[in-house]
Amino acid sequence: MTVAPGSFGHWLRYLPVLPSGTAVHLYNGQLKDPQTVHAAVLNIDVGTRDLQQCADAVIRLRAEYEFSQKPDQVHFHLTSGDDIRFADWYRGQGFRVSGDKVLPAPKTVEQPTHAVFRRYLDQIFTYAGTLSLARELSPAPLTNVQPGDVFIRGGSPGHAVLVLDVAEHLTTGRRYVLLAQSYMPAQQIHVLRNPDVSGSAWFAVDPDKPRFDTPEWVFKREELRRF
Repeated sequence: MTVAPGSFGHWLRYLPVLPSGTAVHLYNGQLKDPQTVHAAVLNIDVGTRDLQQCADAVIRLRAEYEFSQKPDQVHFHLTSGDDIRFADWYRGQGFRVSGDKVLPAPKTVEQPTHAVFRRYLDQIFTYAGTLSLARELSPAPLTNVQPGDVFIRGGSPGHAVLVLDVAEHLTTGRRYVLLAQSYMPAQQIHVLRNPDVSGSAWFAVDPDKPRFDTPEWVFKREELRRF
């Protein structure tokens, strides 16, 4: 499908991937179990802590896109509902969590470099998740699925899978989606493999079905959201 230059969907199309056959590793270097659900691994760090899980991977990719466009527009809500802006954070307005409260905590003023941005994201990953991300996104109809949309179920457990790209059959109009996820424990973001179609990473979209199956999670068709 056509995507507008400069859009999130256009940016996602140019994400780098590691060589074919690369295994998915956890944050601690161990192998993901199983190794049968991925078609490719994105060339993007997972960090050294158990933070960049499912919703965090979606946040990471959206944040990287926004950082590449205009760093000061990056912001995400914590599970508490508090909106933490990167611009405030690097300018010295940090925070600390005490029980259920998020309190101001002055920090060193820094420049908006990517290394500083990456530390900001680890703070977001620690206190955000599927519940907060689901609240940030708007419902989207499965019939009109777009690159950059998110299948998400907020909760504990919950899960989130990002729509990397969308293709549409020229004759039937049926849509097919390319999907990416992280999982628990934190692991490299990977493109999902369709277990029902040998050698394929594309998943057919059937809006008439009440559910949408992915290799490690089943979503309801109403659980598609959009930034």
